[in-house]
Amino acid sequence: MKRVVTISLIFIIAIAVLGCHKESDQDKVKKVITDIQAAGEQKDVRKIMSNISKTYSDPQGFNYDGIKGLLVGYFFRYPKISVYINNLTISVENTSARAVFQTVLTSGEKTGSVTDIIPQSLGIWDFDVTLKKESNDWKVTSAKWEEAEMMKTEGR
Repeated sequence: MKRVVTISLIFIIAIAVLGCHKESDQDKVKKVITDIQAAGEQKDVRKIMSNISKTYSDPQGFNYDGIKGLLVGYFFRYPKISVYINNLTISVENTSARAVFQTVLTSGEKTGSVTDIIPQSLGIWDFDVTLKKESNDWKVTSAKWEEAEMMKTEGR
């Protein structure tokens, strides 16, 4: 009986310690990026826009409404979109954050095989995303994207 009580106490303490893990700001920023990724695959403009600041402005000239229109256009043009994120690097400083990553956007089904997606590829893009903490939530305030160098040099 004493052994069962000891094992139970160890188990309860382990759960309590693991349950006390506070989500870091880096974890929260990563969740914003992955939520946008998932919403993009579901073509859920509303969910994507819930992660975008109303003050959004980027070097390409888009604001909040412009990004919304861009998304609607892509979703209309491509019936199925899959998003693969590579090399995600996140840095956080006070109420500002930056996420740098590369994406492979495809209009094919997510099968796990590169050969299945290349014929219907939308491209490989480098993203540099700026976020700010607004009312304790991280929101995208700007994004810069450009076609990845490897795509620019291949027969273009």
